[in-house]
Amino acid sequence: MSIVANHLSYTHPDGETLFLDLHLAVPGGGKASLVGPNGAGKSTLLRLLAGQLPPTAGEVLRPEPPYYVPQHLGQYDALTVAEALGVADKLRALHAILAGDATAEQFARLDDDWSIEERVQTALAHWQLPPLDLHLPLGALSGGEKTKVFLAGAQLHGAGLMLLDEPSNHLDAASRQLLYDFLRRTPATVLVVSHDRALLNLVDLTLELLPDEVAVYGGNYDFYQAQKQVQLAALQAQLDATAKTLQQARQKARDVAEQRHKQDARGTAQGQKKGLPRIVAGHLKRQAEQSSAQLREVHHAKIDGLSQDVQQLRTQLREQQALRIDLSHSALHRGKVLVEAEGVNFAYAGQPPLWAQPLTLQLRSGQRLRIEGPNGAGKTTLVKLLTGQLVPTTGQLHRAAFTSFYLDQEYSLIDNQLTVFEQLQRYNSRQLLEHELKTVLHYHQFARESWDRPCAGLSGGEKLKLILCCLTVSNRAPDLLILDEPTNNLDLPSQQVLTDAVRSFQGTLLLISHDQPFADDIGVDETLTLG
Repeated sequence: MSIVANHLSYTHPDGETLFLDLHLAVPGGGKASLVGPNGAGKSTLLRLLAGQLPPTAGEVLRPEPPYYVPQHLGQYDALTVAEALGVADKLRALHAILAGDATAEQFARLDDDWSIEERVQTALAHWQLPPLDLHLPLGALSGGEKTKVFLAGAQLHGAGLMLLDEPSNHLDAASRQLLYDFLRRTPATVLVVSHDRALLNLVDLTLELLPDEVAVYGGNYDFYQAQKQVQLAALQAQLDATAKTLQQARQKARDVAEQRHKQDARGTAQGQKKGLPRIVAGHLKRQAEQSSAQLREVHHAKIDGLSQDVQQLRTQLREQQALRIDLSHSALHRGKVLVEAEGVNFAYAGQPPLWAQPLTLQLRSGQRLRIEGPNGAGKTTLVKLLTGQLVPTTGQLHRAAFTSFYLDQEYSLIDNQLTVFEQLQRYNSRQLLEHELKTVLHYHQFARESWDRPCAGLSGGEKLKLILCCLTVSNRAPDLLILDEPTNNLDLPSQQVLTDAVRSFQGTLLLISHDQPFADDIGVDETLTLG
């Protein structure tokens, strides 16, 4: 079944218009993604399409209500698992009938679905969930488990139209693979918002949410990226041609002005030589000056128009080009042993050791190591052991002297109480002057009006850029760069900024990530699997 939006507009309660007169269509059985920077309104648009929000204007056409999986599931914490799955009433009817307390209404509600309990547990098991008490509140589950419950619901109900908002956000690698397989197999119409590139490459239609339209690209995310590069090259060519025309117009104006000046001088000299009456000479002079002024006006109008075109093209190009950030490089020689662990294990208070087999490993300078494993396998704990934040319960761990920089998915290096400028000042060990710090912020695409805003209001991508900003004004280049699920809260343009920065970093890298394309792009050369 298809979903179509016509003339769709939405204005926030505070009066801010998010988008106006949008058109969007996903054909029956189609798989589409909705992309755009954070703040563009993707989640809001998905809620409008799902019927969770009423539009300010326009209409959404769909044969039946879609199955909607929101990004933030905390709002459903008070629901039981059965209620979240949409089967609570049917299960109550089944239990009443089995208890001999049957009514016609309960039989109608059950609708001959005698295997509903088995089907529920089968659906949950498919998503690698253990047998769950269906009366358990959703709030007792982890973020990944909540997502799996909702995905199990889509499978259970055989949804014909699904709207998914960041469905892979809290899923480990194995669960993501289940999601990818499910989307490949399902005959349903799917519209997904995601920053997971592996998922985005499963669709056959990419919709880009722009301020004034939804642009349509007939392919997956890689196709969309290739088309954007073609558009970028065309924009650059247009800018180059317009800038050249502007330069030629300015030169032409100078040449004409110089030629006119010479003609005027010759005319004056000839008039004096011919002894023209003063009134005639004055009239001719005024005519010449008027003609020159008109000519100057024509040239100035052309130059002004071209200048505006050049400025507009430069702005468009700057908005579409990825920010380039070069991190300082480690001074350590390649191959130096930074950490050596022998038979290491760790147990939290009252808990068994994390790993069935103690760990023995070396981390060397220049290495790019990825630590992978299911949620709860102890990946972040291992990083804390390697960096000296925790002491192993058993085994030996030797650390050389090195500096490290830890970037986690919560961006904990950012103090949310500080303003953007104050945060940068905190890391200014190079003692840059105030105007130099502001130049750094401007280069990293922080608008002047954002400098005095609290960091708490920044998006994930903005926090990432600010952290990279802090690295550039710090005197200490990290020997070890630690990335813990760094792409989880980043939109796609911000992911590209991080990818480019990390790829060019010359030092040691330790990565925890379920994002396989990101790991491939930054050149991971070794993987340690836990669990």
